[in-house]
Amino acid sequence: MIRVLLAGGGTAGHVNPALAIAEIIKEYYPDTEFCFAGNPEKIEAKLVPKAGYRFEPVKVEGFQRKLNWINIKRNVHAVGCLMKTGGRCKEIIKDFKPDLVIGTGGYVSGPVVRKAAKMGIKTAVHEQNAFAGVTNKLLSKEVDEVMMTVKEVEKYFPDAKHKTVTGLPVRGAFSKMSKKDARKQLGIPENALCVLSTGGSLGARVLNNYVAKLLKWYQDEDREVYHIHSYGTYQGYKNYVAECEEQGIKIKDNPRLTVSDYINMPVAMAACDLVITRCGAASLAEIEAMGRCSVLIPSPMVAENHQYHNGMVLQNAGAGVVIEEKDLTDDLFINTVKGYLDDPDKIRRCSENAAKLHIADTKERIIGALRPLIEK
Repeated sequence: MIRVLLAGGGTAGHVNPALAIAEIIKEYYPDTEFCFAGNPEKIEAKLVPKAGYRFEPVKVEGFQRKLNWINIKRNVHAVGCLMKTGGRCKEIIKDFKPDLVIGTGGYVSGPVVRKAAKMGIKTAVHEQNAFAGVTNKLLSKEVDEVMMTVKEVEKYFPDAKHKTVTGLPVRGAFSKMSKKDARKQLGIPENALCVLSTGGSLGARVLNNYVAKLLKWYQDEDREVYHIHSYGTYQGYKNYVAECEEQGIKIKDNPRLTVSDYINMPVAMAACDLVITRCGAASLAEIEAMGRCSVLIPSPMVAENHQYHNGMVLQNAGAGVVIEEKDLTDDLFINTVKGYLDDPDKIRRCSENAAKLHIADTKERIIGALRPLIEK
């Protein structure tokens, strides 16, 4: 029996790749036993047990770089957690006895993978973004394998023992439905233009505000555009539809508009021509898998501004356009979308370029990178 310990968390962007890697290993090595190490107060504490895996808590807090009294207190607390972390990681490793330890980013990944490497256990990390996180940059000098979503991030790992561009695992649902079938399911005519917008599962206030202005523009210009918008499950957005109606935007009983807190993303993306979204690594991997043109608005509230770098991979490939929040205006946003809607050939070219970025054999690349470590 093979034992694999995975560590990563803080956000779903670190947890979901870990879960996907576990599924890939299980497919090739069915008798593998898994254990996940993560912060008991973060999202991994919910997602990992829900997926049916053993979860071991490791309390780790990140250090705040902007110093004020609140952050100084947080940093003191982080130091206290860090002093206990080494012993806790060693305890988990001695108890579980892993043959391989894999980190997928986030603060918790660092001490777990580093301890395993020092104990002589085979180790690997996976970097999801086009700008490497601090944890993975530090670990890259110690681990046996660095797996990367895009080749652009390779330059951040000059001292890595071995590097492999694997891509990011994408849910199978994103390749199972054709545009024709998706539109039939959603009641969208085959030849109509369809736009999908989302700020992620929780939503994003900036995207919600600008999409509302876009919906009003459709209405004022009498544009025959079908639009699917997910405003997110965050409690603060629960009155989004009512607020749009108050602004004179006719959403209810409008067959061209689907505005909801949650949508079936694989179906919606299969149906659309253009995607307006943030630049999380998973979202962009899904856009590439489906081959969709995109307008990308990276969140500025992320470590190292990594979403901007993620989005620029698509822009540089001619697959879409990146607009930073600091540059957003009503005219820029609406004219950018209008530029695509008025030029179907431009949408087609961008969609084809997005599809070229997709790494279809991610599963095989990941297991190919890990197999030498597993079998040793």
